[in-house]
Amino acid sequence: MNKKQFLTLICLFLVFLVFSPSLKAEQPIKVAQLACLTGPYEAYAKQAVEGFRLGLEYATNGTFKVLGRPIEVIVKDTHMKPEMGKQLLTAAFQDDKVDLAVGPVSSAVAMACLPVAKEFKKILIVEPAVADSITGKAWNRYIFRTGRNSSQDAIAGAAAIGGPNVHVAYIAQDYTFGRDGVATAKEALAVTGAAVVHEEYMPLNTVDFTAPAQRIIKAMDKLEGKKYIAIYWAGKNNPTAKLNAMKLDKRYGISLAVGGNIIDVLKTYKTLVGAEGGNYYYYESPKNEINDWLVKEHFKRFNAPPDFFTCGGMTAALAVVKALKTAGTTDTEALITTMEGMHFQTPKGEMVFRKEDHQALQDMYAFKITTREGIAWGIPEVTRVISYKDMDIPIRNTGN
Repeated sequence: MNKKQFLTLICLFLVFLVFSPSLKAEQPIKVAQLACLTGPYEAYAKQAVEGFRLGLEYATNGTFKVLGRPIEVIVKDTHMKPEMGKQLLTAAFQDDKVDLAVGPVSSAVAMACLPVAKEFKKILIVEPAVADSITGKAWNRYIFRTGRNSSQDAIAGAAAIGGPNVHVAYIAQDYTFGRDGVATAKEALAVTGAAVVHEEYMPLNTVDFTAPAQRIIKAMDKLEGKKYIAIYWAGKNNPTAKLNAMKLDKRYGISLAVGGNIIDVLKTYKTLVGAEGGNYYYYESPKNEINDWLVKEHFKRFNAPPDFFTCGGMTAALAVVKALKTAGTTDTEALITTMEGMHFQTPKGEMVFRKEDHQALQDMYAFKITTREGIAWGIPEVTRVISYKDMDIPIRNTGN
């Protein structure tokens, strides 16, 4: 072989390296995960990150590959600051060249991030931020949500406590999550014949709930029928334990209505036997193969059950892998076409992305708190599984 022939072979080999489909296929699929690992939602964020990893493991049979390519997850800490979340998502799309993004935890951060997805024409799967506005007035076609929304929370809560001659007062956080939650609760309760008669919106750092409790007592003083204080609170400073210590039921005939929450908060529910509410997830509630795997693996690895947002993180990962496998590409338009109306399996059972607003329709749970020997928290025992097929979740993005 002469020198010219040798150089020709070398050039052909280099061309093969550059254009070989098998080698190109090894380029990672990049996913950004926005999570407020620093701040009051730290516990939620850690669960979501762990759940997402477990979901990728389950969906890829432990290979962490899809379409023959490894999945690279880039976790970004938003510190629960909307402007920081916006900047981090911009950097993820612009500098990291991620194919899509998942998160964030806070509804306020999510609202700041929605326009970024539209600007870069990339998908943002919202998990677990809850506010209805995300798939409502602030929505755009690049937004999908695997997490539940405020309306789904509200319908589950109304199924637990609603009915004629029922009066409800709300204590909620004073930002999008809390205000959207109460607005949707009023709608859902009205359908049952119940009414929200008073609303209190408190700063996230509130630790003393005496004043709002007194205002609620005054507002309900002369009402006849069943009376509840309902709590719509995320993260630290949950008022449940402090309100329960006021013995409002015995002194004023006002019961507490509580929402599902992480196990650390459920520990404060142990003295609330009989309290009712609506729930997104508790590890004993769903009965399906995926949840069985999640519970078994989580106990094996962490000696603890999977929690509220572990389920959410896993659900988002399962949706990502299903969409990529079905579309056969990371192209945004192909993914949108695939995901609109897509049914996928999760630890909660089947979900479907509604075509109109990309909200994942999903089962919810009405519950009553019970206790069990050896369990350090109040158990949200299911009283009713509310099928997504039976829930009339409003479409709120009309005109977007």
